[in-house]
Amino acid sequence: MDLRALHCFVAVAEEGHFGRAAVRLHMAQPPLSRRIRQLEADLGCRLFERIPTGARLTPAGEVLLAEARDLLERAERARERVRGAVADRVLVLGTVAGAGLEVGPAALAALRRTGLGVRVRLREAAVTDPTAGLREGRVDLALTRLPFDTAGLTIRLLGEEPLVAAVPADDPLAGRPRLHVTELAHRPRFRLPPGTDARWRSYWLAGEEDAPGPVVASVEECLHAVLWEGAVGLLPAGGALRHARPGIAFVPVHSHPPSRVVTARLAGVTDPLVDALADALDAARHPRARQGRHDAPAPANG
Repeated sequence: MDLRALHCFVAVAEEGHFGRAAVRLHMAQPPLSRRIRQLEADLGCRLFERIPTGARLTPAGEVLLAEARDLLERAERARERVRGAVADRVLVLGTVAGAGLEVGPAALAALRRTGLGVRVRLREAAVTDPTAGLREGRVDLALTRLPFDTAGLTIRLLGEEPLVAAVPADDPLAGRPRLHVTELAHRPRFRLPPGTDARWRSYWLAGEEDAPGPVVASVEECLHAVLWEGAVGLLPAGGALRHARPGIAFVPVHSHPPSRVVTARLAGVTDPLVDALADALDAARHPRARQGRHDAPAPANG
């Protein structure tokens, strides 16, 4: 027995007529009759007798009617409790260096259209943790950037973002329309602390590991290093808008791979609500994306 079959059975029993029950259920009569015959075959007994005015319950049907009503009521209560649990759920979305924040409104709109009622809380992680707290269990999903060690994670690529060099406004490079990343060599560079993911450090430094410069742990510290210490360094291009301020120039950089914006989650962990949030972020970034797209475990090299 399944719930749809029981709905059909109760409708016929209460209407006393297959035709009226079909109208009530918004379905054609032949499929309804087939559903009842399948239910009778499953139970091994007849549930209705045909009479001139329609259909009448057999003694077995009378017993099933009481049980079916109880089962359907309990199923509806279960649905309500599950919906209530979902409505109270708050997903934590970790972000790093402003990854994908521009799609936030569209992603929330896509999430609301699912009807799940889930709420999302944003957690901005330090730039020293490219997983945004995912491995430590602080977040349900990370909105971050490659490259970093992705072993044990499932990655979905959302898009790419070019880089800019953050330089003092009075620096000779500040007036350039764009610059090659090697032109930042031999200048103080803001650096990430030892222990930070090696691939992540190498990508953002784009130079010698022993280059001089202040050690930073946040985008704000990067900007302070430019303003107060004359340091230079790489930031995502979106930072030119989010962090614009007097004293700092943002110059487009070429000859360095763009930042790949991704969602990351723990591999092998299934959660329909996290799925919905990841899908909403993907839909916001790719409003006309192909159907049937799936996450895949990422290679360990990020």
